[in-house]
Amino acid sequence: MRVWVSGARGFVGSWLVPRLARDGCDVVASDRDLDVTDAAGVDAAIAQAAPDALVHLAARASVAASFGAPESVARTNYLGTLHVLRAAARHAPRARVLFVSSGEIYGGADREQPLDEDAPLAPGSPYARSKAAADLLAGAFAARGLDVVRARSFNHTGPGQTDAYAAPAFARQLAEMQLGRREPVLHVGNLAAVRDFLDVRDVVDAYARLLDRRVPAGAYNVASGVARPIAEILELLSAAAGVAPRIEVDSARWRPTQALVGDARRLRRATGWSPAIPLETTLRDLLDDWRARLSEKP
Repeated sequence: MRVWVSGARGFVGSWLVPRLARDGCDVVASDRDLDVTDAAGVDAAIAQAAPDALVHLAARASVAASFGAPESVARTNYLGTLHVLRAAARHAPRARVLFVSSGEIYGGADREQPLDEDAPLAPGSPYARSKAAADLLAGAFAARGLDVVRARSFNHTGPGQTDAYAAPAFARQLAEMQLGRREPVLHVGNLAAVRDFLDVRDVVDAYARLLDRRVPAGAYNVASGVARPIAEILELLSAAAGVAPRIEVDSARWRPTQALVGDARRLRRATGWSPAIPLETTLRDLLDDWRARLSEKP
């Protein structure tokens, strides 16, 4: 199968591309060489690739950063998706299209009840709104006959992720402490917030399974179903690092105390997928990755 992947050298793409290659796919990788807001460029890229399947990963993915650049986020995440879907419908009308959405489109809740795909959309940030709009757009293309799967992925982390997100931000600071480059003071946001965490390698496994044409088109949550306070992530990372830092709250990192947990039973029934990597392994690998990256720098 020939698979065109946008955002191929991003965090998730850097794990997905080798996985697809191991599965025997011929991968056509696009990243910063293609601006997805350029409709003509996207059209030409997909026409040239002539893929059997497409995975649209390219996005502005930081919730926190989206508040400072809502227009840019909307252009990339919504218009970029529109351009990919239009080009797929024109040049690869029988291809499976995997659009990577987000669990953020459901918004936060006051309780830890896992949300299924029928939960109402209540996006609470410019990032989430752009993804919700793109998700609905992908659904509209599916209604017109395009074979579109929407993967609504909840929080995922692992080696290679930037420190723009909570778990890698903690891991980087702890690694700096281990290397003697930082005092044992760790800056955090709201540790009471509750999220659903997965390993990026489990997420990539879900995406690979969703490319199987035998899996019905539609929307699928990619989630563990386990509610974890951010404080638990910090505790596990600190234990792995052997560091007991003093905690200081950074107002710039603060977000409301809400829960966002997903129900992935539809995905399990359709593909047999379930998370395989324990969170402790994920966080240990994340910490090791940051320590290795920082050790390479003087």
